[in-house]
Amino acid sequence: MSTNTANIKAIIIDDEPLARMIVQEYLATYPEINVLQECSDGFEGIKAIQQWRPDLIFLDIQMPKINGFEMLELVEEPPAVIFTTAFDEYAIKAFESHAVDYLLKPFNKERFDKSLRKWIDRRAGVAANPAAKAPAADTDNDPTGALLETAAQSPAQQQRIVVKTGGKIKIIPIEDIHYLEAADDYVKIHTHNGAFLKNRTMGYFEKALDGTQFVRTHRSYILNVQQVTRIDPYEKDSHLCILQSGAQVPVSKAGYVKLKSVLGL
Repeated sequence: MSTNTANIKAIIIDDEPLARMIVQEYLATYPEINVLQECSDGFEGIKAIQQWRPDLIFLDIQMPKINGFEMLELVEEPPAVIFTTAFDEYAIKAFESHAVDYLLKPFNKERFDKSLRKWIDRRAGVAANPAAKAPAADTDNDPTGALLETAAQSPAQQQRIVVKTGGKIKIIPIEDIHYLEAADDYVKIHTHNGAFLKNRTMGYFEKALDGTQFVRTHRSYILNVQQVTRIDPYEKDSHLCILQSGAQVPVSKAGYVKLKSVLGL
């Protein structure tokens, strides 16, 4: 057997066995692609990506436990992705806005080949010209990051936040959040059950969260208005929000105007 330097490591992540089987069947004509694992949910997918470090994943969006977008958010260095999905207006909007290829179920072999060849050709171009490589996936202006920001506008994504803590995945319902606080390159999410870090920006959460429930009161804080017990004057034109937990959240002059509007004061 000849050693092929073009060998490509791939993982299929989809909760439907038939969908996984179809991708495997279509990949049979690509001997250079080695499918290392099939995963039936996002939890398995994250573990497999960490274990195998694949070059490419075929990722379904609508899955139980956590969806494909949420899974991708938890991967520190995401591999290349070809999405496989049934119709979802927010998913399609995200894909079309950020030129990431996707396969709309049910897809045929011709459409599959077109998508895969496009990725293989792009990969060959990067290998030939390393300087053309796309920026790392944790930068704000790369396609994956931009895609996830647009996908965050989906109503399903606005009901919870998924975080990774101590190697475990935790799903935080929106109503459990007291406030969010900027913490260097992360956002600290303060909840009933303690604080959790998420590798996102305050701007991301300001856009993603429901503006009638969450208000950015300060450059470094977004609070859940349901948690407010009182608003106290502070130095100069600023205020402090006292929450049910006893936490004190700063409110800037501009933040106070927004907060009063949402509270109807």
